[in-house]
Amino acid sequence: MATPFRVERSHVVDAPPSAVFPLLVDLHRWTVWSPWEDTDPQLKRTYGGSDAGVGATYAWSGNRKAGSGSMVVQGVTADERVEVGVSFLKPFPADNVTVFTLTPTGGGGTTVRWEMTGESSGFGAVMARLGAMDKLVGKDFEKGLRRLGAAAGTTSGPTPG
Repeated sequence: MATPFRVERSHVVDAPPSAVFPLLVDLHRWTVWSPWEDTDPQLKRTYGGSDAGVGATYAWSGNRKAGSGSMVVQGVTADERVEVGVSFLKPFPADNVTVFTLTPTGGGGTTVRWEMTGESSGFGAVMARLGAMDKLVGKDFEKGLRRLGAAAGTTSGPTPG
């Protein structure tokens, strides 16, 4: 039986949504901020579809820790929201949805919310019921949001979802 899970983190970036959005909607630019970039220095990347926006695709294949899978940008609202479908092949198969939401702050910055939802089965379902997905992926989200903030401007720090 599949168990639903949700992992979410937020981070305030001292840059407007217009500076953050291009780093999310263009999968080529994820290499600048993705928390998994240093997982495998020999990671193989393949891009396809649109250059950026809906239909843009990215596939990766790497060492045991990096695993393999693919992503596709499924929905975009300029400077507000990017939805990405993520399919993992290794180390375990899974299909998840990742959504980035950009909300302007009063001081010219942006609150970036990174959320991933999906369903886990087998051992993953046990992990999801124990809240382990948040513990496993949450730290990566925090690292990625800090890097995203550095790439777009300066940051004030991640907050738990």
